[in-house]
Amino acid sequence: MKIICIGRNYAAHVRELNNAMPDEPVIFIKPDTAVLRNNAPFFIPDFTQDVHHEIEVVVKIKKAGRAIPVQFAADYYDEITVGIDFTARDLQTRLKEKGLPWEKAKGFDHAAVIGKFIPKAGLDTGNLNFKLTNHGEAVQQGNTGMMLNSIDAIISHVSHYFTLKIGDLIFTGTPEGVGPVKAGDELKGFIGDQQLFRCGVR
Repeated sequence: MKIICIGRNYAAHVRELNNAMPDEPVIFIKPDTAVLRNNAPFFIPDFTQDVHHEIEVVVKIKKAGRAIPVQFAADYYDEITVGIDFTARDLQTRLKEKGLPWEKAKGFDHAAVIGKFIPKAGLDTGNLNFKLTNHGEAVQQGNTGMMLNSIDAIISHVSHYFTLKIGDLIFTGTPEGVGPVKAGDELKGFIGDQQLFRCGVR
């Protein structure tokens, strides 16, 4: 299983981090050891003092494909959820300043929260409201209609570089509002009004 992540896919988030607006999807990969499922708690690692939450819509690939035309991309997934791309922002900043890859800041153990998958049937995947709450208050909210690259465009683009296999996960980018987490936080992820994960921070 691969975890393929898309960065800088919401314009407001690109601006909030003072990044350049991309002209194509920004791709990075997390290892399978990054997965955190079943509402398990997230323990802040000792190598960072600034872990940020990034809520994202996640799709699960249902059949293998390579160089998928965008008009057929919707046939390659039938389940979605939300997840958190936890980011060690201080470590990422140091690595970026040196021109180094920043997988250590994104792919560390349990840095990819995965919610419960739900069928996409009956949902408008191009107009999904989703949010992250902390102790019941919304801290991030987004709509897939604000994506710079749609889910289908992402699947097509990624498949031209990496063969997609059954069970691969694609994190589709985070909206604005990313911010630090601390011990005691209680994070919950939603699509619409449906809660799909709970994650206590320890």
